Amino acid sequence: MPVLSAGLLVHRPAPAGPEVLLVHPGGPYWRDRDIAAWSIPKGLADPGEALEAAAAREFREETGLEPPTPQTALTPVRVGGGKIVHCWMAEGDLDLAGFRSEVFELEWPPRSGRRIIVPEADAARYFGETEALARIHIGQRPILREAFKRLRATAPK
Repeated sequence: MPVLSAGLLVHRPAPAGPEVLLVHPGGPYWRDRDIAAWSIPKGLADPGEALEAAAAREFREETGLEPPTPQTALTPVRVGGGKIVHCWMAEGDLDLAGFRSEVFELEWPPRSGRRIIVPEADAARYFGETEALARIHIGQRPILREAFKRLRATAPK
């Protein structure tokens, strides 16, 4: 049975075109990485948890913000390791001043026995299409491509 991940892609209109909210993963491994490092706020669904509910819960955990109501399901994408990411779009212009991620314990350096506490995400930011596609983790690019295609199709002319 594949591992299921659920995420919420928040978008907002902007003068230069729609923008999407991405998060930068926390921890020392990601500290100096920017291009192809950002992610849709997402995470693993708990056993028996509805995927849409998992997406909202994970959004809260990674951003500390109240998620807007999911509106549009995007095509699930298989990413590295066989994990399947389910994602919903939701419109919202959230105040990122309230960004605060939950933390987790990590062994760092690997196999050292030393444990550190790191945030799930250390930054959240809205990006336009070109910048979002450059910064998103490569496995999640199909999700963004579909989302921006849908946003362009529904944009006022």
